[in-house]
Amino acid sequence: MNIYELKLINFRNYYDLKIEFFPGINIIYGDNAQGKTNLLEAINLISTGKSFRTNREKEMINFNKDKAYVGAKVFGENFEKLIEIKLDKNEVKKQRINGKEVKSQKELYDSFKAVIFSPDDINLIKDGPNIRRNYIDNLIINLKPTYQYNLNRYNKIIFQRNNLLKSNYLNLDKNLIDIFNLQLSKLASLIILERISILKKIDKISKVIHSNFTANAEEICFQYNSTVEFNKEDAKEIQESTLNMLRENEKKDIEAKTTQIGPHRDDILIKINDKEIRAFGSQGQKRSAVLTMKLSEVELIKNETNHYPILLLDDVYSELDQNRKNYLSRLFKNVQTFITTTDVDSIGDLSNLDIVKIQIKDGKYVKR
Repeated sequence: MNIYELKLINFRNYYDLKIEFFPGINIIYGDNAQGKTNLLEAINLISTGKSFRTNREKEMINFNKDKAYVGAKVFGENFEKLIEIKLDKNEVKKQRINGKEVKSQKELYDSFKAVIFSPDDINLIKDGPNIRRNYIDNLIINLKPTYQYNLNRYNKIIFQRNNLLKSNYLNLDKNLIDIFNLQLSKLASLIILERISILKKIDKISKVIHSNFTANAEEICFQYNSTVEFNKEDAKEIQESTLNMLRENEKKDIEAKTTQIGPHRDDILIKINDKEIRAFGSQGQKRSAVLTMKLSEVELIKNETNHYPILLLDDVYSELDQNRKNYLSRLFKNVQTFITTTDVDSIGDLSNLDIVKIQIKDGKYVKR
């Protein structure tokens, strides 16, 4: 799966850009604030339908314009598609594949898969559990769409239960709470098992990548840390345990006015050499661990779909030592890759690899 042409109109600082890409490594270079990251944002947009930088779609439209357009020609072994996204400050976003309007992000992702690493991704480790849950949930949704239904249903019932807990205690409907408990426990077991399953796959792949990445100096480990207590990864046991714990914790939930047990409170622990990296890891270790996660995601998608995604690396080389730079570069052999940098020479050894250099200046394509 590759992208070979991208057209941008009034997207960020690009007024009118049409550019062709190389199936191998595309090095996008230039000074700061020229539009390099904006280019990766546009490529990622056609995969996910959303920005990795902002939740406000209007911010992607040029400040002086009301509309923006992103179009990309992508191809695989047996297909070629034109993916188009139109942004409007006054209307909802429109998405089309080969001229046909699409409604779901899943349709976009099935047509064009991308994995992005940006400097802000270090927050996957530094921030709270919610960001890690969202990362795993989104990964599962992209590979198994039915998970979205169960997750949405669970979140809706949690919202309803919490609203009930916030009501006057004297008028609290205990029967209704238990109905919520029964519904939540079943959905919780499905969500927890899916998360554990995908995390085991990530853990297996990441161990190999991180060991090579660190010259065997570090062993990385991903563990699911649940608020639900269970001994076996069994749906019935997890469901029963969730139900019992919700009932036992009911008084505390009423006092706190929120549900404190369930997958919405779970976390993913990331350890390096048996130490939790969020508390004990250095900045460099955290950055390397997140990069390992992203590279593992690339391999996982290949294993699950039989196709490599596009890899987008935004300023990834700036804080890596030379050995890690060289190892990272060797992983690009089978993946169309986009790398942004202010210094091409900082990337490391790219000998024997197919590369093209693209200079960006003031939102314009200068030379290659």
